[in-house]
Amino acid sequence: MIKVEIDENSGFCFGVTTAIKKAEEELNNSNDTLYCLGDIVHNDIECERLKRLGLVTIDHEEYRKLHNAKVLLRAHGEPPETYAIAKENNLQLIDATCPVVLRLQQRIKKKWEESTDEKRQIVIYGQAGHAEVLGLVGQTHGEAIVVESPAQIEKLEKERNTYLYSQTTKSLEGYKQITETIKEYLSPDSSLESFDTVCRQVANRMKGISDFARSHKLIIFVCGRKSSNGKILYNECKRVNPNSHQVESAGEIDFALLEDIDSVGICGATSTPKWLMEECKQAILNHKNTNT
Repeated sequence: MIKVEIDENSGFCFGVTTAIKKAEEELNNSNDTLYCLGDIVHNDIECERLKRLGLVTIDHEEYRKLHNAKVLLRAHGEPPETYAIAKENNLQLIDATCPVVLRLQQRIKKKWEESTDEKRQIVIYGQAGHAEVLGLVGQTHGEAIVVESPAQIEKLEKERNTYLYSQTTKSLEGYKQITETIKEYLSPDSSLESFDTVCRQVANRMKGISDFARSHKLIIFVCGRKSSNGKILYNECKRVNPNSHQVESAGEIDFALLEDIDSVGICGATSTPKWLMEECKQAILNHKNTNT
């Protein structure tokens, strides 16, 4: 008999849940076309589900050409330019920016506006090109410097006073490491103010997912491959349980992995819908039932 358990703490975070709920409400209650600026979540299968309901995903180039339409802004947040275009083109925005991301945008904008020190530099620890990071950099008119790892510290000027923020979905360990590296890198006459802006709803999943991965013989990690948070959590699963395997859907499960396995754990990222993990569980049980 095989035991298949879904991690109760895996699945959409608050921000993603709210964005998808807003999209579903609009699609159910209005006949107007609803556009979404970028993938609503870094999960192709969930995006495809919403597409079948009528959600039309557009990129920023298409957005600039759009007029007199309704557009959903996803949880990742957007730079000020996006709001300016909406005003010019008579676009109705449904703003689903995550409250945690929105507060971070406001903090960075305030610091950038109030700081007249020519020696200062605003630094964001995050993934270059990520939707959230683009929104954060936009608060500084493109001045903020993005660093993804200690190897990129040389982007910074040693003589400048530095204000450090983090993309909300980065790991706490990574943030602490980058903070220490910058401290050592800056000249003695330069100051560093670091602001821990990692989302705790995301960060607190690390220990939980570690414990969960240890408690099973095999881990199936369900996640879209574009998810930044998913990479972090999957790597943690792999670290504590080498018999961890990432899939985007039930169709990618290698059932040969189930041989001589009596305990399977299914977990995922903050961008992984619960229904997708349920499908993976059912696929495993169906396979076992038809091959025993």
